[in-house]
Amino acid sequence: MISMQIITWITLVLISFFCGSLPFSVWLGKIFLSLDVRQFGDGNPGATNVFRSGDKLLGLLALVLDISKAAAPVGVIYYDLGFRGLPMFLVAIAPILGHVFSPFLGFRGGKGLASALGVWIGLTIWKASLIAVVAVVVGLAVFSSTGWAVMFALAAMLAVLLLWMPDALLLWVWAAQTILLAWTHRADLKQPPHLRSRLENLNKRPRG
Repeated sequence: MISMQIITWITLVLISFFCGSLPFSVWLGKIFLSLDVRQFGDGNPGATNVFRSGDKLLGLLALVLDISKAAAPVGVIYYDLGFRGLPMFLVAIAPILGHVFSPFLGFRGGKGLASALGVWIGLTIWKASLIAVVAVVVGLAVFSSTGWAVMFALAAMLAVLLLWMPDALLLWVWAAQTILLAWTHRADLKQPPHLRSRLENLNKRPRG
């Protein structure tokens, strides 16, 4: 017979998945712009394509909601309910899976980057999340593709986690996120990493 504890775990994981699956970007685009944001950019239902639709304020709102839908359930379950170990690992991964495989969109969701950031906010407040934001910004400034910028940021996060927050739960969440984000950015990662054109030009300048 399944214990109440296991039922509670399963329920919280499903709640976390449900929160992550809410396609705010698509809904905001349809409500306020009367269009499908998946018609823009890379065709994904994420906040980036709301920005590309031309409405920066709505794009910002979509980004905040995509981050919050992961940060809220993870933070409440981690800090208020005190979950740790395997149940917390599943709760932390569930919002990203919900975003990537949203049942509201026929299980064809976005790339999960904003939701991944939300998970780190939920688990560490500002510590790992601040590192993630800075590393992604640096990665985008250096690499011409988003996929390689994300991989750069994840590598930087691993170094900081090992040196500053060597918690087994955080490392397992990092590993799972790396696999998921590598899969969602697989089109970018099929190509070798390239520097931004201005950096390549600096490398090509004669020295002396």
